[in-house]
Amino acid sequence: MNMQTGNVMAPPAPKRLEEMQLPVVMMRDILLKTMFRKNVDMVSDVAAAVCLPTAVTQQLIDMAREQRFLEATGTLNANSGNEMGYQLTDAGKARALDALSQSEYFGPMPVPLDVYREQIKRQSIRNIQVTRKQLTDAMGHLILPDSLLDHLGPAVGSGRSILMYGPPGNGKSSISNGIRDAMGDKIYVPRAIEYAGQVITVYDPIVHSKAEGDEQDPSSLRRVARFDTRYVKCDRPTVITGGELSLSMLDLVYNPTARTYQAPLQLKSTGGIFIVDDLGRQEEPPQALVNRWIVPLEESKDILALQSGEKFEVPFDTLVIFSTNFHPNEIFDQAALRRIFYKIKIDGPNQENFLKIFALVAKKKGMPLDESALIHLLKKKYPTIENVYANYQPVFLIDQMISICEFEGIPYQMTPDLIDRAWANMFVKDEHIVN
Repeated sequence: MNMQTGNVMAPPAPKRLEEMQLPVVMMRDILLKTMFRKNVDMVSDVAAAVCLPTAVTQQLIDMAREQRFLEATGTLNANSGNEMGYQLTDAGKARALDALSQSEYFGPMPVPLDVYREQIKRQSIRNIQVTRKQLTDAMGHLILPDSLLDHLGPAVGSGRSILMYGPPGNGKSSISNGIRDAMGDKIYVPRAIEYAGQVITVYDPIVHSKAEGDEQDPSSLRRVARFDTRYVKCDRPTVITGGELSLSMLDLVYNPTARTYQAPLQLKSTGGIFIVDDLGRQEEPPQALVNRWIVPLEESKDILALQSGEKFEVPFDTLVIFSTNFHPNEIFDQAALRRIFYKIKIDGPNQENFLKIFALVAKKKGMPLDESALIHLLKKKYPTIENVYANYQPVFLIDQMISICEFEGIPYQMTPDLIDRAWANMFVKDEHIVN
């Protein structure tokens, strides 16, 4: 029986060593390194440390015993259900130290890249269906025109790339986060994958949110079929990068001390969303960044390189959202624009929506509305900036007025004078500073 999460089928746990599809010596060495580093000796503890079922772990232990790397301690541990204990022989310790000098990696057994490919297909971002209701619920705190959701819905449902552009301060980042929140299902992220005998760690607690209540109760009478615990059940991941994004962040990261690799950001975001915020603020030109994504976006695969220079393919299964304050024609050529599937303009609100947002924010923050102050804002202040409204402005102005009221020791209130004082902090007056 395969367990499922929403519509995602869980990776089945291996039943025998032959199903692992990993080099036998690699598995044996990870077992020895883990027992040496973690000082575990009971089969159940070793199994938990290498994230394999007990039966498969026992097969590995038996193989290491035949090779004289392990020996039974000869004692049954009453606390561990009369389990037999095992320890490294002198030859086993020597082999563990030798293996550690080649790679410091120990612990969870990696998942072969080809096996992980199959799981990616089961939980592809392209398989998810996002309805208007899911998007609206996830973005309920934002006041958005219906026409925006008309464009956004199909774009998200396609799992293809999206470019959001428009003036700053209108919620492009909030909309990106709303898209993430609309995807309510869970996927399985491998702790590490293996390619050509190299270990690449993927699961990252900073990027991946582990699903709550995922642990199986060992005392449960009805044993539910476990999924492969070399994976961690997580929410669909979201990687958000801004001005700090560089092309090198999209390469494998090699740790020369541990002699292992860490997956780049886009591989960690597999099955989820990769948001490039503030495109155009990075050191590399936007065109160069988009050129790096062209093959992944078109062919659903990425090319990574090992230290040796050997290149290999990994699946690319990510919804990429580019967000910029520049007009697309200023930062991309037409070939790059063609390859970004959806282009969606995020504009500032009209006056009616601006007032709706203003009233909502005021209510939430306990600030009473005042008609004369609002008329002053709309008739005297906004004409000075050609009546260009932005979504961030209500929060900014109300927070400023709250701070002034608290400083002056008066109840929260809105007056033309307070509007003037708040407005003065929203825009800096153009003037020459004498040095």
